[in-house]
Amino acid sequence: MPAIQPSHPGPDPLDGVAETLDRAAVAAIAQATPGLSPGTVMQAFWDWGLHLGHSPFKQLQLAAKIGRKFARLGDYAIANAGDPDAEPAIKPFSQDRRFAVTAWKQPPFNLTAQSFLLNQQWWHAATTGVAGVTRHHEDIVAFAARQALDMLAPTNFIATNPVLQKRIFETGGQCLVEGARLLLEDMQRTMRGEPPVGTEAFEVGEEIAVTPGKVFYRNELIELIQYMPTTDTVRPEPVLIVPAWIMKYYILDLSPENSLIRWLIGQGYTVFCISWRNPGSADRNHDMESYRRLRPMAALDAVTAITVTPTVHGVGYCLGGTLLSIAAAAMARDGDERLATMTLLAAQTEFSEPGELGLFIDEAQLNLLENMMWSCGYLDSGQMGGAFQILRSKDLVWSRVLNTYLMGEREPMSDLMAWNADGTRMPYAMHSQYLRRLFLDNDLAEGRYKVDGRTISLSALRRAMFVVGTERYHVAPWRSVHNIHLLSSAEITFALTSGGHNAGIVSDPGHKGRWYHLLTREAEGATLDLDEWLGAHSGEAVAPPPMGAPDGGCPVLADAPGRYVLEH
Repeated sequence: MPAIQPSHPGPDPLDGVAETLDRAAVAAIAQATPGLSPGTVMQAFWDWGLHLGHSPFKQLQLAAKIGRKFARLGDYAIANAGDPDAEPAIKPFSQDRRFAVTAWKQPPFNLTAQSFLLNQQWWHAATTGVAGVTRHHEDIVAFAARQALDMLAPTNFIATNPVLQKRIFETGGQCLVEGARLLLEDMQRTMRGEPPVGTEAFEVGEEIAVTPGKVFYRNELIELIQYMPTTDTVRPEPVLIVPAWIMKYYILDLSPENSLIRWLIGQGYTVFCISWRNPGSADRNHDMESYRRLRPMAALDAVTAITVTPTVHGVGYCLGGTLLSIAAAAMARDGDERLATMTLLAAQTEFSEPGELGLFIDEAQLNLLENMMWSCGYLDSGQMGGAFQILRSKDLVWSRVLNTYLMGEREPMSDLMAWNADGTRMPYAMHSQYLRRLFLDNDLAEGRYKVDGRTISLSALRRAMFVVGTERYHVAPWRSVHNIHLLSSAEITFALTSGGHNAGIVSDPGHKGRWYHLLTREAEGATLDLDEWLGAHSGEAVAPPPMGAPDGGCPVLADAPGRYVLEH
């Protein structure tokens, strides 16, 4: 009698339906919770609360801290009664300017400010250093405590802010009326999908992004702009700039006096810059490989066709620098030697220290984000901008509430602010891979990242690099940027600049109030000055190359700034 073969049931007919409905449900949760995973937050507080509850001596220590802080506040109150210049019980961090005005040093507001700062210090002690709590959960709880404290700061309320009280008295309350009008105006613009007030004074191609140039190459993801030379001779190696796709390229070409691109041209370099297309739902399946192949690699092919030069200086900014590093490692693996040098501006290649953005990177958080992107095919600029505002709510949210909606004074629009309001989107497949493979799994640094099915390694990079970190960038901390020293043995000149992600990069040389530190790691030789590094790795000056190459497939398609940068 033949053996009875076990039957193998086919796929469950409800699998696809269940997955679709689950994705839709998670996407709805994401919309209701501004992209924050309730599961991650609850796990973090459960972890913290459970371990704090099991730490009686930590609790005793925190109780003792409360007593000592009351004593410090009392000592200050007594000393201040006899000496208005008495040493305060606690000083704010140097970057915290909320209590810098003299009015905050007068009673009773000085005691209000001091008690807030002491309370803030206590909550830091309460949310950190609890044995058994994972580092990620500790960061989330401490961050949540800072958010609550920033919201409840005495600067945000009429009853406790002497500067606001003075403003109300001087204007007879009109500042509150004006603030309400400004709030209503901003709400109306937001609901209509309009840009902030004042951006109309900074039209792209009219007041900003006006450096003369031509678009000579276009594909489904990029336009390539070649800028007109302003010197009689140029260095033979052109400069190809790969900006971040999370932003419009003209952060590097703002007003004429605030343009890195214009400055480079004036130093005698032929400059090319990629302008990203703003993706829509139809671009949802563009992944990291599409971005590498159709962006830096396609642009490099066009640049070498136009200039007929064997090597190019590659410059990558933020995410564009990470992508350029991936492309450069794949080129090194395959024997492609077209990169003369590589410059990375606030760009990470090693993600074990991702900064405060790491608060939003874990399995539950990415599941929420992926389902949110799945529903529309991309991550909207407003959603990403909201995450950055949360990270810096003290400066980007509550200071705006105070100055604009309570003081009734709208900050004048600037070229940088107008650029910041001109957001971009990121396609579902690419952003999911970027966050998972780089931020969550750190595949690039740990030797698991593959291009064309084969592993790449940053250790293959041998060309000289110039790497810039900024002191106050919360998303790509300078120590994380500096970690490329651990991944490549190439000559690396590292510059640590003052400022944050934008001002720390685009400030012109000699800008008042800006500074930098410089260090070159090489086998032998002295450190070069910041302005000399690129010139030291370039050939002698020659006549500028032609604008475009019609015979090489790069005819004139449009004047700079091109078409893609105008897409919203």
